[in-house]
Amino acid sequence: MNTDKNTEIIVRPAKAAEWEIIATFQVKMALETENVKLEESVINSGVVAVFSNPVFGRYYVAVTGKEIIASLLVTYEWSDWRNSMVWWLQSVYVLPEYRRKGVFSRMYHHIRNEVENLPDVSGIRLYMIHHNQKAEKVYLKIGMDGNRYRMFEWMKNQ
Repeated sequence: MNTDKNTEIIVRPAKAAEWEIIATFQVKMALETENVKLEESVINSGVVAVFSNPVFGRYYVAVTGKEIIASLLVTYEWSDWRNSMVWWLQSVYVLPEYRRKGVFSRMYHHIRNEVENLPDVSGIRLYMIHHNQKAEKVYLKIGMDGNRYRMFEWMKNQ
C-alpha cells in the first residue's frame, strides 16, 4: 500500500464487476458510522441493483494503482423549483489508511465538475449522521454547508 501524496488518485464511474468491493465498503461504513450491521445478501443485491438499473444512481470509485480506495453513490432527486435534477452523494467510504489525504475531496470535485457541465443538474446534496464530526469538517472544508435544511425520515423495519 502506497499512501504517498504523489500517488495518483483517479476518480471514475465504477464498473459492474466492482460491486463486491463496493458492497464490502458499505458494510464497513454502516458499522463504523452508525453501528449498523448490514445483512450481506441485502447489501449485495442493493449494490448490484444500481448497476442493473441506472435510474437508481451511479457509483464512483477512487483508484490508486489497481487498488480501489474509496467509493460513493450518486442518486438523483427531481427539483420542481429548479426544473432540474439534484445529485445526492450517498454511501461514502474511504479506506482508513487513505483518509485525511484528500481522497473524498477529489471525488467531490470530480462530481462537482460533472454537475457544473450538465445544464439539467443544479447541485449536489448529502446527508450524514449527526455525530459524525470528522465528516462534517470535511464537507465544510470543501465548501458545502449544512445550515439550510434539516432532514426527517420514516423507515420501515428500522
